[in-house]
Amino acid sequence: MELFTITILLAIFGTFAYAGYKGAPWVPTRKDDVSAIIDALKLNKDSVFCDIGCGDGRLTIAAAERGARATGLEISLLPYIIAHIRRLFSPARSRVQIRYKNLWHTDLSDTTHVYFFLMPEMFPKLMEKLKKELKPGSIVLSYVWPLPQWVPTEVIKREKQPTLYLYTI
Repeated sequence: MELFTITILLAIFGTFAYAGYKGAPWVPTRKDDVSAIIDALKLNKDSVFCDIGCGDGRLTIAAAERGARATGLEISLLPYIIAHIRRLFSPARSRVQIRYKNLWHTDLSDTTHVYFFLMPEMFPKLMEKLKKELKPGSIVLSYVWPLPQWVPTEVIKREKQPTLYLYTI
C-alpha cells in the first residue's frame, strides 16, 4: 500500500513539475476574471475555443456555457482530474473536452479562439505555432503578458486586475 501511495504522489507532483517546466505552473485564473475573459473573446455557438493549460477547467467550461465548443489542454495530472470532475457537473458538458495532451502535439487549425496564461519564455515558439495553424480572423487572448512584436487588437486594462491582451490573426 505504501508503494502505491508513493507512486501516486510521485505521478501527481512529477506532472506539476513537468507542467511548470514546459509552460507554466498551475496558477488558476481568478474567478472574477473568467467572465471578463469570456466577454472579451465574444464567444458564440460557432466558436471553437481552446484553453492552453486549462488547469481545473473553469475557463473551458465557462466558454462552453457561453455556447462555444471548448477544449482544454492540460499536462498536469491533478488539475486535469479536477477539470474532468468539473466537466461532469456542467450543463454544457457535451460541448467540453478536457484533454491530457501537450500543446506541441495538438493541431489548432480548427480553433477560432485561443486563451492562455503561460510564461513569456514560451511565447516565441507559441507565436510561431499560432501563426502557422490558426486561420485569419482567429482570436488569441493572453492573460497578464503581451506577445512580443504582435500588435494587440485590444488591450483591456482593469483597475487592480491583470491586463488582457487580445490579438486577431
